[in-house]
Amino acid sequence: MSAVVVVGAGPVGLSAALGLRAHGLDVVLLEADPEGRKRPGSRALFVHRETLHLLEGMRPGLAAEITGYGQTWHTKRTLYRGREVYSRTFPPPSGTPPFTSLRQVDTERFLLAACKDAGVEFVWGAKVEGVRVTDEQVVLTGGDGRIWRAPYVVAADGARSAVRREIGVPLEGNHSSGFHVVVDVADIPGEELPLERVFHYEHPGVGGRSVMRVPFTGGFQVDLQCRDDDRQEDFGTEESVRRWLPAVAGDGYAERILWVSTYRFLRKVAASYTDPLHRVLLVGEAAHLFPPFGARGMNSGIADAAAAADAVAAGTREAVADFDAKRRAAGLFNSDAAGTALAHLRPRRRIVRAKQRAAAALAPVLPRCGAWLEHAPYGPRNGSPASAGRKY
Repeated sequence: MSAVVVVGAGPVGLSAALGLRAHGLDVVLLEADPEGRKRPGSRALFVHRETLHLLEGMRPGLAAEITGYGQTWHTKRTLYRGREVYSRTFPPPSGTPPFTSLRQVDTERFLLAACKDAGVEFVWGAKVEGVRVTDEQVVLTGGDGRIWRAPYVVAADGARSAVRREIGVPLEGNHSSGFHVVVDVADIPGEELPLERVFHYEHPGVGGRSVMRVPFTGGFQVDLQCRDDDRQEDFGTEESVRRWLPAVAGDGYAERILWVSTYRFLRKVAASYTDPLHRVLLVGEAAHLFPPFGARGMNSGIADAAAAADAVAAGTREAVADFDAKRRAAGLFNSDAAGTALAHLRPRRRIVRAKQRAAAALAPVLPRCGAWLEHAPYGPRNGSPASAGRKY
């Protein structure tokens, strides 16, 4: 088989390339950005145990590199209007941890090095604008007129995927009103915050908006859930973050902001994860868009990438069709799970807020009420039966 082409050098595309190389296939990876591009921000923050196992299978030793750099916190706390309603500290795990927390730029750094070591051929500054699929091959045309031919293409070119557009596959789903703000903050040396994940319902310091704080190596991420009528300029600019961040993180952090971004809540899944001739396989955000709570985006994308590599290595239409059926079912499961989480985080019905208030009041005497408040923002955590035993 001639070289398989992967489009997109984010964490999912890099994982797909690694998976293909693990099967002994030659890989050319096309990336529209130039080599050495800057990728600011934490973006996807968690790499879960199932994902670490997949990466380890692609490149032995890679999971240990990632977990050796990342953070695995053992305490998680939930508060409601300033009062703690749940807290639990877990013993350090033996073997692969349940997750590791690091900025996506660092995850990509490890994956890029692994791909280069595995012999993946990179073509930087290669923006794909045309795709033609035949029974035997896929022909990709770059914006500068260059042409690449491959028996299969794995498209990991993101939410605005040119490959998905060119093969005529739509994204189906919806988006919720409002937005949230994500902020990366550097630690104050010698005054690091406790190594714990904290979720705060209706934080009194930010006008009753909900906030999550998650540590990563060298700092922490703050996620502020804004209301439908909030203006981005009031909460989502670096200047506005400097105003509200001290109430959430404490004094001294307003000048340690590394990155600020705002996100809309999108829940969309591709109508198909492949083209009619089963030569193009969509993975990651080229195939689905999820809200960030539950860490489903990158983790499910890497599961897509591993399954795509297996299907391409099998080299049959049936294998690609099986990939399409199973990974799309997993995408639909994740979309529904994210919807469940959003209904809790951004309740449209008064009964939901009433249940939250009641659970918070009862948590001191009924621990299961605090546990419900702790787990509900992340949605169901079990994978779809159609995902062939793989979580996400």
